[in-house]
Amino acid sequence: MADEQKWVYDFAEGSKDMRELLGGKGANVAEMTRVLGADRVPAGFTITTEACVAYMQAGQEEPDGMAAQVADALERLQEHTGKRLGDDDDPLLVSVRSGARESMPGMLDTVLNLGMNDTSVEGLAKATDNERFAWDSYRRFVQMFGNVSRGIDGEAFEQAIAEVKSDRGVEEDTELDTDALKELTDRFKALYSEHTGEDFPQDPQEQLRLAIRAVFDSWTGDRAREYRRINRIPDDWGTAVNVQQMVFGNKGDTSGSGVAFSRDEVTGAPEPSGDFLPNAQGEDVVSGARTPRDIAEMKDWLPDAYEQLMEILKTLEQHYGDMQDTEFTVEDGQLYMLQTRDAKRPAQAAVRFARDAVDEGLLDREQALMTVDADMLTALLVETFDPKADYEVIATGVPAAPGGAKGEVVFTAADAVSAADEGRAVVLVRPDTNANDVAGFHAAKGILTSLGGKASHAALVARGMGVPCVTAASELKISLEDKCIRVGDRTIGEGDFIAINGTNGEVTLDDVPLVDPKEDPAFDEILKAFETVLGWADDTRRLGVRTNADTPTDARKARELGAEGIGLCRTEHMFMAEDRQPKMRRMIMAGTREARKDALEQLLPLQQEDFEGLFEAMKGLPVTIRLLDPPLHEFLPDLPDLAAQVERARIECTDDLEELEELLETTERISEENPMLGTRGCRLGILYPEIYEMQVHAILRAAKAMDEPPHPEIMIPLVDYEHEIELMRELVVRIGNDEGLHEGEDYTVGTMIELPRACFVADRIAKFADFFSFGTNDLTQTALGFSRDDVESKFVPVYMEQKIIDRSPFETIDKPGVGWLVRLAAWVGREARPDLKLGICGEHGGDPDSIEFFHMAGLDYVSCSPFRVPIARVAAAQAAIIHAHDRSWADA
Repeated sequence: MADEQKWVYDFAEGSKDMRELLGGKGANVAEMTRVLGADRVPAGFTITTEACVAYMQAGQEEPDGMAAQVADALERLQEHTGKRLGDDDDPLLVSVRSGARESMPGMLDTVLNLGMNDTSVEGLAKATDNERFAWDSYRRFVQMFGNVSRGIDGEAFEQAIAEVKSDRGVEEDTELDTDALKELTDRFKALYSEHTGEDFPQDPQEQLRLAIRAVFDSWTGDRAREYRRINRIPDDWGTAVNVQQMVFGNKGDTSGSGVAFSRDEVTGAPEPSGDFLPNAQGEDVVSGARTPRDIAEMKDWLPDAYEQLMEILKTLEQHYGDMQDTEFTVEDGQLYMLQTRDAKRPAQAAVRFARDAVDEGLLDREQALMTVDADMLTALLVETFDPKADYEVIATGVPAAPGGAKGEVVFTAADAVSAADEGRAVVLVRPDTNANDVAGFHAAKGILTSLGGKASHAALVARGMGVPCVTAASELKISLEDKCIRVGDRTIGEGDFIAINGTNGEVTLDDVPLVDPKEDPAFDEILKAFETVLGWADDTRRLGVRTNADTPTDARKARELGAEGIGLCRTEHMFMAEDRQPKMRRMIMAGTREARKDALEQLLPLQQEDFEGLFEAMKGLPVTIRLLDPPLHEFLPDLPDLAAQVERARIECTDDLEELEELLETTERISEENPMLGTRGCRLGILYPEIYEMQVHAILRAAKAMDEPPHPEIMIPLVDYEHEIELMRELVVRIGNDEGLHEGEDYTVGTMIELPRACFVADRIAKFADFFSFGTNDLTQTALGFSRDDVESKFVPVYMEQKIIDRSPFETIDKPGVGWLVRLAAWVGREARPDLKLGICGEHGGDPDSIEFFHMAGLDYVSCSPFRVPIARVAAAQAAIIHAHDRSWADA
């Protein structure tokens, strides 16, 4: 008989290396048990992610053998604690928590105090000599179990709490006495019966079974799916379930719960931070229902526990080699650690930690670079309030996620999403947020709450997404029912303007200018760390990093951010200016080659001026210029609009009728059914060589006008056949000779590889090209048969939901398909021409996952939009670290 599948592991059996099997929480609790000792970490066991996957595959049926293994693990836990689940005298109570591989804060479900029933509550009261604590624990359990396991609306429970508090004339939950808690428990059980048609379960074993199923089921819930989609977490990973002995922070004035970070979670400064609440369970801290106290105040409340916590934070950070986010409970003065994980943090904290960790000897440079989420680095460049601005502060809260945000007030996530779809900037305002609001976080410019703290749901998710956030702005009285905010004598309604500063926690109704953070002195230390980390990345990476830029302004910004040249200048953008469109239109309308050349003579000095600006901005660096690519009809009016104008002109007999009719005839003649695959790219240069002649003259004359010789790289777009690039190269070299410049010395000629056939015959094309630049946007469209403008909003979301694709192929390179074409072209191109320079200029050049692939494929550089240059620099370094010992492809 084959060995039975192992579905359950005791904490003592696991380690941090078992993350895929035990989930992040289970692996870290197991490791923390090894590091801190069993007396500091409450005991328990983990049901594996494989069990969740098997449960989903079997149509929500527990896998064979799991129930027996859970029963065995529970028996071991009972022996360890000397208590039994559901005991009438001194019951064991457990928590049932989720634990995915990657942290999904607030997205999955948790049940606390499991094991309570009508008899064990009396036993707990006697064993602890604390009747109020026992009934508080019971009412919490009924509330959480009903919500999580049976889907009872949490608002129904909160309404009952509010009514009981109102009846008793108290403000806080902690002011409710034992009788009030008994009443609440009865009300909650009545809600349970009303909703389910069943009595609240009294059998702890049944409670445990239902709670485990509920955690598994939460993996497929709407909020979890939405979070995974946004954060690119695979749906088939599943979640583990952790069953752990309860310790209680709600036993009185020497008990409490909190969240502590080993360093400041917003700035990365080397001082621990966090929140805590006396006489509370952990859910009170993270839910935002009560405003917690700063962790520094814990030193005065329970100094011994505080000192122990500070020492543990140091120990865990040194052990994991990363900034830690921990949860703890103090029960009757005794500190217990419930969880640790690598802290989610904004880019500001990431770069500060990386630099300080190296300075402190905690990590070496390569290890520190790998702690930085490259994709988040644009948040360092996010706009902040202008430090010189004068504005009225109407409220101040906790600065939970840095950056400035402003827009219209909305009160629901759905309204935030609708507004974003309409192109409106909004700030999502709520008393507190929960997991169901995650889509609103993605859509809003900023998040503002009146409750919560540094570790509330709003703070944690906003930091992870890089969205500015202010929490615990308690001066604001937010009414979701009335859709308004009251502060002092002001009332702010839905649609009114508001601005928040997530860097210092301020809220204002003034339209404060947003500026580059480099102008804010508070960012000096972070920006120094940023420059240090980027310097390490430049020392480590092999890939060059260029930018896609069409204007001197973009080029200067990119160079400021570390770009090493321009990888793509799209010359068509230079003809879109209002003063140039008539000249471009005249050229298109010309009926002969000579007439076109006359029109182009008017455009030549303007083109030359454009290129001089780029060469000046990129002085001494390579500039790749793509000759005209789009079909000519794109420079003419929209055909239906033009037809309507002609019809009106005919009816009204206007003076411009003849001109409009001629324009319509030309537009109809050159318009195409599928212009992307029509007369564009080098096909234009072959049919109308005078266009490319003018552009090459402009490029080379601009190069000659520079004091310091630039490095122009003239790129021929959309090559399919080697004879196309041969003809176009001859044209460029002929013009170069006319200008007195030499190919190879003063300029180079290459092509954009953006068609599958070009990849297959890259060796033939390489004979006439000094460089290849992969245009992965069009290569993706032509390889997959996808029209980007159409499919991204139509069937790509459905394809992702149906698991046909994990991510949009326009967001990250399709490695097995489009990626293989890139590798093939790089390989055979260099076989024909070993010195062939290889780059990529599609938007994939700014995606970290794609950059790793391009490093592995042996390319020389990536090119991306200016603000993604820092991302590319760090991602290229991380790729070099990951593949330091893998040069199998590059050496092939």
